Amino acid sequence: MEEDIVEEVVALKPHLFDESYVLPAEISPAQLSGYIQDLKSEIELLEGQVNRIQNTRKKVPGSSEEEYEVEVFDIPPHCIPIKTDVRKFDWSRLGQHVQFDVIVMDPPWQLASAAPTRGVALGYKQLPNSDIANLPIPALQQNGFIFIWVINARYSYAIDLMEKWGYTLIDDIAWVKSTVNRRLAKGHGFYLQHAKETCLVGKKGIDPPQLRRGIGSDVIFSERRGQSQKPEEIYQLIEALVPNGKYLEIFARRNNLRNY
Repeated sequence: MEEDIVEEVVALKPHLFDESYVLPAEISPAQLSGYIQDLKSEIELLEGQVNRIQNTRKKVPGSSEEEYEVEVFDIPPHCIPIKTDVRKFDWSRLGQHVQFDVIVMDPPWQLASAAPTRGVALGYKQLPNSDIANLPIPALQQNGFIFIWVINARYSYAIDLMEKWGYTLIDDIAWVKSTVNRRLAKGHGFYLQHAKETCLVGKKGIDPPQLRRGIGSDVIFSERRGQSQKPEEIYQLIEALVPNGKYLEIFARRNNLRNY
């Protein structure tokens, strides 16, 4: 599910091209070679994004060369995207029509520090904790699992939020980010450079009848993607854990549309 206040954008990833990024004062030839390879990988990724943008532009029949219409994205046949403001959407009506086996959330957590982005330009707007907490998740799921992506500053709050909604924390998944060369993809951090993200897993009620235990791993090691873009493996894991289920993703992005 997409929503207006969390905007999906195709933008330069603020990792190696960020203005605040500088090489260490002392660097070995091997380290320099690694930085160069990372830069080449970023350039290849950005070139691919540009090509995809260009390929979505098609000329409007009968118009001048400067007039184009943009084909935003293709919707998989078994996917129903809803673009809305999550603060105003009629969730109770959705819950009356369907109860979900799995809910996935990647909230746009509001960063609390004085310099929250540390030189990284966010490509989306943030929501205060109260707006996220007010989402009527209990109306959408009586039994099943919830997967919530968290940032370090909201880890304990997300657990409290899970309990408020009636869930018990049963696991967490670590996404360890890599470069295209399978090197650790380190990013910005307040004390340590961050090279992973965490997804909390909660459960409420009884297990879905099609549940398959012992599937997959609690560690995902895959390439870093676009800003705030989560790994494909998390969806594969969910679909293997609860096959042929009813899935809902809140704060989804266009690249996350699944054919289920």
